[in-house]
Amino acid sequence: MAKNKTLTFLFILFTIFSISTLTTTATKNHGFARVLSPPKLGLKRQKLSHLHFYFHDIVTGKNATAVRVAEAPVTKTSPTAFGAVNVMDDPLTLKPELSSERVGSAQGIYAAASQSEVGLLMDLNFVFTTGKFNGSTISLIGRNSVFSNIREFPIVGGSGLFRFARGYAQAHTYSLEPTGDAVVEYNVYVFHY
Repeated sequence: MAKNKTLTFLFILFTIFSISTLTTTATKNHGFARVLSPPKLGLKRQKLSHLHFYFHDIVTGKNATAVRVAEAPVTKTSPTAFGAVNVMDDPLTLKPELSSERVGSAQGIYAAASQSEVGLLMDLNFVFTTGKFNGSTISLIGRNSVFSNIREFPIVGGSGLFRFARGYAQAHTYSLEPTGDAVVEYNVYVFHY
């Protein structure tokens, strides 16, 4: 009986010590991190915006907006261009015509990352240059199965008016030339403050 009381007392003591240690550790800031209040940063109410524009990936001619910067030895014989890496600075426009109003650029990298289909790893920023989003960016990363009708990419962040952005983007190929030049329609749904 005395042994059970001792074990119970030790268990209670251990529990109190554990809770006290966890509470102290959770509230200690270690000098480099602290909890902030979103309203104190000017973050008021979250909004959901829908952006619609066209992306012009031009891989041919003297005004190419996407260029190959690396490839693997297997790339030239691969039916999917596996191992090719391109850098882009593609215009974003309001309408599918390149001559329509420009709203920004898609800047980033895409790499042929599939051996079984034309599947790209896309890592890019939509950089906006007009309107209320001028100077703001949306960052996304994801898989682009090029010949699928609709491709979806997660939004992983942003800057300017898109700080703390999250959401998704949907891409649909509007036109694809035999040369590889493409116009892609984007619908972007983004939560931001």
